[in-house]
Amino acid sequence: MSTALVWFRRDLRLTDQPALAQALAAADTVIPVYIHAPHEEGAWAPGAASRWWLHHSLAALETELRVRGSRLVLREGPALAALEALIAETGATAVFWNRLYEPAVIARDKAVKQALAERGIEAVSCNGHLLFEPWTIRNGAGDPYRVFTPFWKACTAELGTVPAPLPAPERLPAVPPAVASLGLAALGLLPKIRWDAGLAAAWLPGEAGAMATLSQFVEEAIGAYDVDRNRPDLPGSSRLSPYLHFGELSPRQALAAASVPGVGDSAGAASFVRELGWREFAHHLLFHFPHTPDEPLDARFAGLAWREDPAELEAWRRGRTGYPIVDAGMRELWATGWMHNRVRMIVASLLTKNLFAHWRHGARWFWDTLVDADLANNTLGWQWTAGCGADAAPYYRIFNPLLQAEKFDPGRAYIRRWVPELAALPDKYVHCPWQAPAEVLLAAGVRLGQDYPLPIVDPRSSRDDALRRFEGLKRPGQ
Repeated sequence: MSTALVWFRRDLRLTDQPALAQALAAADTVIPVYIHAPHEEGAWAPGAASRWWLHHSLAALETELRVRGSRLVLREGPALAALEALIAETGATAVFWNRLYEPAVIARDKAVKQALAERGIEAVSCNGHLLFEPWTIRNGAGDPYRVFTPFWKACTAELGTVPAPLPAPERLPAVPPAVASLGLAALGLLPKIRWDAGLAAAWLPGEAGAMATLSQFVEEAIGAYDVDRNRPDLPGSSRLSPYLHFGELSPRQALAAASVPGVGDSAGAASFVRELGWREFAHHLLFHFPHTPDEPLDARFAGLAWREDPAELEAWRRGRTGYPIVDAGMRELWATGWMHNRVRMIVASLLTKNLFAHWRHGARWFWDTLVDADLANNTLGWQWTAGCGADAAPYYRIFNPLLQAEKFDPGRAYIRRWVPELAALPDKYVHCPWQAPAEVLLAAGVRLGQDYPLPIVDPRSSRDDALRRFEGLKRPGQ
């Protein structure tokens, strides 16, 4: 009787689970294990919101495993030591896992695979996280892509080769009773001060939550996704990003759902698949340029003198900038662990272009507060807005928060929801309360500087200042 370990990481599902499928084909007894080793993720260990999600996702996985006759074995790291202990306890001769692509995790996994091989243990890693492995997509010169459009063109040509999602097993072998497991609470993932009520109200972590969210999106929103995805006041987003990050949903499942007849021929479905492409591109860049979570891809930005103003940074974090569309986004983030993607770009532009704060400050705040905090996507997004990454917005592209609010929150519903102190203002002034006459402010019960702050920075003068700073960058070859 052969025994294999399946090392779950950020693939917390049973459907389309390549590592689990291969283990079941190779062994009689399969032991699912999760090893909590955040220190092995280097400087980017999961933030507070991610830890909350992880707790509930592990609980959901445990439920799904028990329904099928198995259970999840929880251990604490180091990962190699935990695996070696389980191998000694169970007599396992193989370990299966799905690959991840963060630099610290790649280094850890290589060391684990080598150490297991030296002990005669088969170590099998699979692709369960991406449509395409990062090293398989290259340009004509054999180099990695740095621009999205040609990258996605190359991927699109290969979409027909993407395998169909694997079904979930109906039954699983029982885990021997002698194999001990930590209790989930022992991992200490939940906050000690319970600030997480808003997250619990907004999300259902786990594979069942992922499938329900995917189904609702395909049934109700995917057809108009190409337009509505830019409107934070409408339910036009897929809201699948945390499920994809934690692997409760695979990209192959998302691609398949967007490609069924009657769905896949819409402009909205094509736009959604393209967004899956941006996720692929983010991981492509992180794999090939592993320094980018901390350093700009465009080396010209390395010596840029960013401003350091702790008070302004704190006002931005707390949604007290005086720009309602920005403050709405930052408060949505604080309350729900998520922010609409269009608003992410607006708040990032204000921080990096108007306040001229280093993009790493924003990346770190998002890392701790987003339930979908993903190193590849977070890095791509912040470097895109700051102008220093691949496919980056040019340095002179600076979002005007008023124009963005007018265009993408035309009915003022988003701001009224998240900045309720402005809700009684007439539509004309909700986006720009500082322009309201005194009698209008009085009638709406708004005292600027008390109930709601005045703008933290002037958009026009700060834009001009940013342009002067950016124009000092040397062009390649200078």
